[in-house]
Amino acid sequence: MADNTIWIGNDHGGYELKMQIVDYLGKKGYAVNNVGTDSTDIVRYPYFVARVAGAVSKGEAERGILICSTGIGVSILANKYKGVRASLCTSTYMGKMTRAHNNSNILCLGGKITGVFEALDILDAWLTTPYEGGRHDISLGLIKEAENDLFNNKMWTPEGPMK
Repeated sequence: MADNTIWIGNDHGGYELKMQIVDYLGKKGYAVNNVGTDSTDIVRYPYFVARVAGAVSKGEAERGILICSTGIGVSILANKYKGVRASLCTSTYMGKMTRAHNNSNILCLGGKITGVFEALDILDAWLTTPYEGGRHDISLGLIKEAENDLFNNKMWTPEGPMK
């Protein structure tokens, strides 16, 4: 069972923002498992995504943060892991809504496109907004149903309204 430690991974494009986030999380009392690169030397983000998304998928981590230059690459790969709901957020509103409606468990950020202050606001919204449940459980149930089929080499065909 996962504890409440936040796992964070990054490539060279996310290094500087990662350092700001690790400092911020420490000041807020969060434990951090830093599994990203610790320099701006060029590396490939899939290695670091595998560490964070793999931990979330296996239940070793409750939540993670992934950072590359734009956040796009890390979000694409992270969402290929079963049970991962990685969300690329570029605004505080997105950070809030992805927790409230999607119960996002990995926050993806762009180290070269989102400023530090905005990124910290996004992070704070993502960390503090509770999942609303209710009607949103229906969509999350459909995502889980799709994952189960897709991870078992079956094409998922939803039943119900397709309008």
